[in-house]
Amino acid sequence: MLGLSAAALFGVSAPVAKLLLPSSTPLVLASLLYLGGGLGLTCMTALRRLRPSVIPGSEARLGRKDVPLLLGVILCGGVLGPVLMLVGLQRLSGVAASLLLNLEGPFTILLALLVFGEHLGRAGALAAGFVMAGATVLGFQEGELHGDVLGVLALAGGCLAWAVDNNLTQRLSLKDPLALVRTKALGSGMCTLVLAWLTGQPFPSGTVLGAALVLGFASYGLSIVLDAYALRLLGAAREAAYFATAPFVGALVAVPLLGERLRPLDLLAGALMAAGVVLLLRERHGHVHTHRVLEHEHLHVHDAHHQHAHHPGVDTTEPHSHPHRHEPVTHDHPHVSDLHHRHKH
Repeated sequence: MLGLSAAALFGVSAPVAKLLLPSSTPLVLASLLYLGGGLGLTCMTALRRLRPSVIPGSEARLGRKDVPLLLGVILCGGVLGPVLMLVGLQRLSGVAASLLLNLEGPFTILLALLVFGEHLGRAGALAAGFVMAGATVLGFQEGELHGDVLGVLALAGGCLAWAVDNNLTQRLSLKDPLALVRTKALGSGMCTLVLAWLTGQPFPSGTVLGAALVLGFASYGLSIVLDAYALRLLGAAREAAYFATAPFVGALVAVPLLGERLRPLDLLAGALMAAGVVLLLRERHGHVHTHRVLEHEHLHVHDAHHQHAHHPGVDTTEPHSHPHRHEPVTHDHPHVSDLHHRHKH
């Protein structure tokens, strides 16, 4: 539910941003969306400090060891991804660009499986395939399919950068998602804002600027926080499949907002995505597996995976967060490839 909610909030951004684009430029609008997310989450952080009962704050804090991953997230997701996408969009037709933008999901899944040690069984792979097929059908438009090699490489490179961002975010997802996404959004927003300023792009009026910031809070702030929680619970491969449903939500919202009509291809895409989501929700994966020794910090309760003593001074009220050590344990239960379940099959 977290993953699908994140996708829905993010999907809304496409048709609304389309209304704002005539009064702005893509790079400026991207910077405002990121900054809206970061500023909104900064306000939520302040509210959490003033009213901890409203927004609990017992999550693990980001530390110095997380800085390299954070820089990678900002560089890939906030700089390389948008810049390469803009280069690609300038050199490709709309049809080619729409189809190539669907590479982010498959790239995220491949990196998760081949580089970051996640596992996706046959049922999960089939489910993800249905969703990705739906996204490809949804991105198909009538028109000419043309472009050059540099444009294709640039747009594919942008999708790869976002796939790296997704997997690095998953590695950080045990830390406070609010702090993680706030840092990511503010860093990405400032980077794209500097790029827009250096290239002399004009900024919109106050009304459009305010609307972009509010949209950014919902679609680049709250959405990505929900996505971070889903990445924690599901792993990057499965969450990529859920998040790939975002364009279909955008297509549905565009009907009343932009006066567009759903095509038969859109309905086919929705059916494929729905089938994939149902299959993914019904997927069950369980077998005897061994947990290696692991030391880290995150919010937890004392379940079968967290049997440890506490040092003096640690608040034992559950859930709580503190550095702890996982001793080796072998057992059998249903699981996904979260950060506690990276093992060979």
